[in-house]
Amino acid sequence: MSIPRQLRGESDFDQLPDDVAVSANIADTEEKRGFSSYYVFVIEVKTKGGGRYMIFRRYRQFYNLHSKLEERYGAGSKNSRFTCTLPVLPGKVYVGAKREIADSRIPALNIYMKKLLSLPSWVLLDEDVRLFFYQSDFDSEQIPQGLRRLRPRTRRVKSISPQAPGFDRMAAPRAEVGTLSRCTKALFDFTGSTKLELSFRKGDLIYLLSKVNKDWFEGTVGDATGIFPSAFVDVIKELPQGEDTVNWVRCYYHEDNVSTVRDISVEEDLKSTPLFQDLMELIRRGFGRDDIALNYRDAEGDLIRLLTNEDVALMVSQVNSSPFEKNIFPWRLHVTQQDDYSVYNSTAESDASTQAVTGP
Repeated sequence: MSIPRQLRGESDFDQLPDDVAVSANIADTEEKRGFSSYYVFVIEVKTKGGGRYMIFRRYRQFYNLHSKLEERYGAGSKNSRFTCTLPVLPGKVYVGAKREIADSRIPALNIYMKKLLSLPSWVLLDEDVRLFFYQSDFDSEQIPQGLRRLRPRTRRVKSISPQAPGFDRMAAPRAEVGTLSRCTKALFDFTGSTKLELSFRKGDLIYLLSKVNKDWFEGTVGDATGIFPSAFVDVIKELPQGEDTVNWVRCYYHEDNVSTVRDISVEEDLKSTPLFQDLMELIRRGFGRDDIALNYRDAEGDLIRLLTNEDVALMVSQVNSSPFEKNIFPWRLHVTQQDDYSVYNSTAESDASTQAVTGP
């Protein structure tokens, strides 16, 4: 049976899970500090089921999402038979005060999100769209410093007649299996034995909400939501895994022939490459001292002192193919005293800028 037939004639929107975002509004901007300071947008998200929560997103996350959607659904896309006209994302700005740039982007980004969430339901079900508006553990732990632009919840909203002319979000093609996100297909009939369990028939499409444990999922089909055994379904799209915003730089501190390990937190993506000065300031703050030098070990095990952005880029490039340890940057820093050249097995008279040296 084809998937449109499986939807049993109901509109795609009616079958969307209650946790799908249907509107979003920027309430404020907040300064964060990663390798350097940056601003995030504090966004209030409203879901189809009436839920509300806050998420925190950087401009580059908007940019990355838009790039993926252009590749998949843009007018010139060859990756999907479903295409649409995507909203215009405000461009990058390279000059100006960071706070002023962030604040100036708010109106355009609000329009962007409004138009994005008004696109056909198969775009709302795209896993990257859902992940963007999904409240991660990091989001839920944040306490907004202020909500300058949050609309009062008592604000009267003008209702729109379903007969009003305009773009029909349901008139677009329904999603095929390959484009559904967080979805399973029932392999067998299942009749729940309690009110908590979800009943379904073989061939039904069940939208995943969460993984209870290795044997049970929580999901929704039609108007019903509940838990069900994972053995009864075939997972078409796995639950998305949110990116952790807080990660850790592992540092080995060498002093008086003793090495200790310290992890320093930073709100940056694990794949990002810091500038040398930003990295130095981060580690100085972490250790509470200025008289330190940053180093890394090369393939031969020798300590190499970092002095420039090019040095940092070389360090990062040498470990890009290494497997990532969860929440830990793949490169490691060796922190030494600024005037201690003995770690390089060199004399104190050696030029402090020497880059390739023999380790102990």
